[in-house]
Amino acid sequence: MKESHNNAQVRLNRVSPSYWRVVLSNPPLNLMGPEFVLQFREIMAAIESDEQLRVVVFESAVEGFFLNHSDFNVKLEELTSIPQGPTGLEAWPDILVRLPRAPVVSIAKIRGRATGNGSELALACDMSFASREKTLLSQWEVGIGMVAGGGPMARLPRLIGRGRAMEVLLGSDDIGGELAQAYGYVNRALPDAELDGFVDALATRISSFDKWAISNTKRLVNAASLAPEVEMAAGWEACMASVVRPSTQARFKAFRELGWHEPGDAENRLGSYLGRLNR
Repeated sequence: MKESHNNAQVRLNRVSPSYWRVVLSNPPLNLMGPEFVLQFREIMAAIESDEQLRVVVFESAVEGFFLNHSDFNVKLEELTSIPQGPTGLEAWPDILVRLPRAPVVSIAKIRGRATGNGSELALACDMSFASREKTLLSQWEVGIGMVAGGGPMARLPRLIGRGRAMEVLLGSDDIGGELAQAYGYVNRALPDAELDGFVDALATRISSFDKWAISNTKRLVNAASLAPEVEMAAGWEACMASVVRPSTQARFKAFRELGWHEPGDAENRLGSYLGRLNR
């Protein structure tokens, strides 16, 4: 695995042999498209196979966005035609299943909007820490007539409870950092000025520990807590079916007319705009 180039959408920064950072960088909105998935999958393979690696932190280089929803300007076939991954799942859910099972610790450092795919990545990580002032988490899909494809229906109820999961998924609204912490959606919401230092200190600490102990502790926690892969597959199938529904396509069109999918207020306050769309 070579060091990622500066123009890559998913960049790898090796802080040390045992501590890596993965930088998400697809400005201006940090959307997830096919090229993003392919680059992420290459790094995922490196994370799984590196014998010295103990901890990886996921962060964003795009102001205002940790990781956003999918790029709907590309044809759906460009995403669905990517070969299945080692788990037998489609490319994106494959990554999200492999990450929590990897023998290293994964940490999401959330600053900005984590909508759809960004929320799903945070849920796949072993821990997540958020900027109290600048974080917005969202599973927005129901608001536009879709079903989420990256497994939040399987993971959120186990993490925050059934009722709160229903609120997040069916309300399709933005969840700020402080409420996300109260719900257990993230480990902690920290003052923005303290987020980088806290995550770096924790990652550095874990990176000094024994990898055998880390990986076996993860294995046992996973056995008690992870959703079965069949639940992830079912969510992806429902997502793909939902995208092509005429009523969903009509909502896409109406939402674009409000400014969605372009830099501006509709993307910055997506939850609020979804409420307007369905009146």
